[in-house]
Amino acid sequence: GEINTLQGNVNWMRAREADLAHPVWGENVKDLFPIIGAQGSDSAKLDNALELLVRSGRDIRHALMMMIPEAWERLPEGEVRPERRAFYQYHSALQEPWDGPAAVTYTDGRLVGTILDRNGLRPARYVILDNGFVISASETGSVSYDETRVIKKGRLGPGQIFCVDTTRGVVMDDNEVTRIFANRQPYARWVAENLLSLRQLPAPAQEEPIQATSGDELVRKQLSFGYTSEELVVVLRPMVVDAKEPVGAMGDDTPPAALSKLPRPLFHYFKQRFAEVTNPPIDPLREEMVMSLRVLLGQRANLLSELPEATRLVELPSPILQPADMAKIRALTEPEFQTVTLDAVWPAPLVDGDFDPAAWAEREGGDALRAAVERLCRQAEEAVRGGARILILSDRAADAHSLPIPSLLAVGAVHHHLIRQGLRMAASLICESGEPREVHHFAALIGYGANAVHPYLA
Repeated sequence: GEINTLQGNVNWMRAREADLAHPVWGENVKDLFPIIGAQGSDSAKLDNALELLVRSGRDIRHALMMMIPEAWERLPEGEVRPERRAFYQYHSALQEPWDGPAAVTYTDGRLVGTILDRNGLRPARYVILDNGFVISASETGSVSYDETRVIKKGRLGPGQIFCVDTTRGVVMDDNEVTRIFANRQPYARWVAENLLSLRQLPAPAQEEPIQATSGDELVRKQLSFGYTSEELVVVLRPMVVDAKEPVGAMGDDTPPAALSKLPRPLFHYFKQRFAEVTNPPIDPLREEMVMSLRVLLGQRANLLSELPEATRLVELPSPILQPADMAKIRALTEPEFQTVTLDAVWPAPLVDGDFDPAAWAEREGGDALRAAVERLCRQAEEAVRGGARILILSDRAADAHSLPIPSLLAVGAVHHHLIRQGLRMAASLICESGEPREVHHFAALIGYGANAVHPYLA
């Protein structure tokens, strides 16, 4: 198979490097960087990350269950043991999944086996013979054997793991392997004592009423963020009326953003990286069973540790936040959830107090925007060093005297600046902007570093 989340996995591993620590490595941990080699295949990069976990003391099966978890959030209560669900919930605070579709064969020289990712779109079958041979392959008949010697045949389901312990001469199925590691620590208690659910947080005692934007002010803001009448009618109206995305043809007769004579949102310069049409189709039923929109906010723990406070985070059911959600987040008083709002705006060109783009030469405008982005990055760094654990990049301050920094530019710049400073895992980024209004916009923002998005104008 393949790892379709590869670029994100590599970027987040790079962001974690500044926080990695373990007695095995001591002061020499920096000799391991970069953890993931730049030139390897997706298999090689997964192997780099897996080797780090194994060489730092984790059993290879434990490490693989962290990296390639089952769809634990979607399994009904009766189909998964509570301690098994708690194992995956705890480790989701340390490591995001490496998603396929993929079937992975692994070994550490003593244990050998196969694990299937949670999509379950790649076959993984096994046969156990009475002479001690165990055969695992993607297809039946890959290896010839005597059918009269078969003790057991089977196949892995989505997210399941299979293992042969060659030193003890035993074969372990998914239930046996997961039971060992789910019971290693009191993960359920750790999660219950530390994880905060946004849904369960009380509304602020003095919550300000939500002010709806309308009339001339709404039109001005929509113009400021580049809304078009086509977007309002074709994209936004169906979502408001029907509560679902509009359906349209795949054709697009507009020129690519880089070749267009008209100004285009920065989002239009980016496309998804993988070939969706050639991958197995994800229908709504499979999507509901496998995929998750769950998000965690707060400071992330050292990947190589295993401590209760790793789950001291705020859990969101979705990365798309409503005004009431933002009010709850801003009202958090615990030091580990200290929230700071930074203005993602830059000064508008003014002539006698009126907005006039012609007042700037092209270079001057670029220099002013660059200076504003650099200032925003410095402010973000100072806030995190000062104890902020949730940064809100907001363009609400945009007015007749200030222009919004393109939200994708603001998020990407701050995200990578914090990575370079070794601070990215110390805080989460929320993009509060009037610019994003399409699914692609949200996907691009999250892909470039936002943990959550509040599209207050959409």
